[in-house]
Amino acid sequence: MVTASILGRPFGKSGLAAIFVATGFIFIANETAAADAKIFDELRFGASGSIQSGYDHENGVFPDVQVLFNPFGYNPTAGWKDQLTHPRIHLGTSVGTAGSATQFYGGLSWTLTHSNGIFTEAGFGGTIHTGNLDDWTEHGPMLGCRLLFHEYAGVGYNFDSHWNMMAQIAHSSHANICDGPNGGMTRVGLMVGYKF
Repeated sequence: MVTASILGRPFGKSGLAAIFVATGFIFIANETAAADAKIFDELRFGASGSIQSGYDHENGVFPDVQVLFNPFGYNPTAGWKDQLTHPRIHLGTSVGTAGSATQFYGGLSWTLTHSNGIFTEAGFGGTIHTGNLDDWTEHGPMLGCRLLFHEYAGVGYNFDSHWNMMAQIAHSSHANICDGPNGGMTRVGLMVGYKF
């Protein structure tokens, strides 16, 4: 049975099921809310994998879930300057399924949508993780700190006003601002998004 550890507790198939059930409730709750009072702007789900080599490589596939909020009035049909001055807030998780680190992250996302449906996006914030700090055991990087910076960049395509897909690369590390090793985590994946 595939399991991982989240803050010292077992996390297996039931934990993954809970994530997907929770995202279903988010979808239903938002669809039933009034259009002018919606809480969530976009829901994304997908998977990623480590692109690091050697001891820093992380085993397994990482299911990813991300929710974006729009408190600053981001409008994908506005000009590029207006889009970049109105970031969205993101919260998400990348779940370790083979003993690798699980991350819970949040921050700001800047999305630039082009008229042909292609969009580019960058995000910056922080993450808390369950990975190794300074004692390498079986696999995965030594990360030095429990709290890390988290940033990502991606390019995607809007199929219509609701559905999109994005390829992204995400990196987490402490930028040498705390003691200990700084192996970092770098993952590449695909995300499917639904904009409410």
